[in-house]
Amino acid sequence: MEAIQTVAVLLVEDSAADAELTLGALREQRLCDDIEWVKDGVEALDYLHGRGAYAAREATIPRLVLMDLKLPRMDGFDLLRTMKQDATLRGIPVVMLTSSAEESDLLRSYELGVNSYVVKPVDFEAFHAEIRKLGCYWLLTNRVPDR
Repeated sequence: MEAIQTVAVLLVEDSAADAELTLGALREQRLCDDIEWVKDGVEALDYLHGRGAYAAREATIPRLVLMDLKLPRMDGFDLLRTMKQDATLRGIPVVMLTSSAEESDLLRSYELGVNSYVVKPVDFEAFHAEIRKLGCYWLLTNRVPDR
């Protein structure tokens, strides 16, 4: 069996501004330089399975997926459901990083198997601090099994 290449973080975010803030906060703290950014759920699955635009590369299993809820083509709920039903992907920790503070979105995310649900702070400094905390926990403290 071929070894599967790993990356530290897969960021699934359609907002370029939020993606840049997230990437910047993770890199600033030197938590990881190995981050991939995709813009929707379809692209995330293509990336994870090494197909479509990512067919030339090996399938990649990240240590963490940070995903927005409201995404074009395939939203965060459908992406989460698909990942948790896939034997290869279900063990990847998923953090829903969203602007939605709706209780129904929170409940549905946990019903589908999300590992954490974080509402994006509006304030730049608070957003930056939240990403640093997430990165520290999920990349330094949390342990995941070798794949």
